[in-house]
Amino acid sequence: MPLHKFPVHLWKQLRLREGIYSRLPQHYLRTLKEAPTPTPVHYRPHGAKFKINPKNGQRERVEDVPIPLYYPPESQLGLWGGEGWILGHRYVSNHKRSKRVRKIWKPQLFQRELYSEILDKKFSVTVTMRTLDLIDEAFGFDFYILKTPKEDLCSKFGMDLKRGMLLRLARRDPQLHPDDPERREATYDKYREFVVPEAEAEWVGLTLDEAVEKQRLLEEKDPIPLFKGYVDELVEQLQRQALSEPMVLQKRAIRK
Repeated sequence: MPLHKFPVHLWKQLRLREGIYSRLPQHYLRTLKEAPTPTPVHYRPHGAKFKINPKNGQRERVEDVPIPLYYPPESQLGLWGGEGWILGHRYVSNHKRSKRVRKIWKPQLFQRELYSEILDKKFSVTVTMRTLDLIDEAFGFDFYILKTPKEDLCSKFGMDLKRGMLLRLARRDPQLHPDDPERREATYDKYREFVVPEAEAEWVGLTLDEAVEKQRLLEEKDPIPLFKGYVDELVEQLQRQALSEPMVLQKRAIRK
């Protein structure tokens, strides 16, 4: 007999159907339910389900097994390009009979200044060489942030940047180059393919806790004191009485 009504790995998905979670915007809930596979970084996929063994010429089944990665908290403050820590073991003297010890493979990090055209600001960011290569492939820092999905960015800082860029594109903020309207319009036209509605851009990159707090603030209403309700009711009654008094006076005049 199972201990739980639903498997443990479904609890997070079932939680989205109840309470304030169910009232979150549908476009945000879709991002939580979708779990696309991130782009392989630390391994090379076979690209096929079967492969010919060169020794015996037989067809063998192959499988792409992703290497488990650990993303430390500092990775959320930079742009590591999907790289992370690989936790494993190594032999002390490179021999299988020697002692095995733990080892952590870490990416090489650099501090670089990156400029955003949309935000018109420079950011000092911790990056990897792969991040710089991806920025070059995307033809710019803004294009890299806007094109890269959440599962490949793997960075809270990157998603916050994307939300800020999308909001500025949706609002066509006049604070961008206020003294040069032509340059401002050229920048907005350059990235017009990424424009989304402002109501949707406000939720991009928010964690579940941040989204719940945002929804709570949207639904929050200030309590109305009782005396205000009574005052409004009294005013309405007096208005009704004032409208009915001329009719009564007119009827009395007719009788005389």
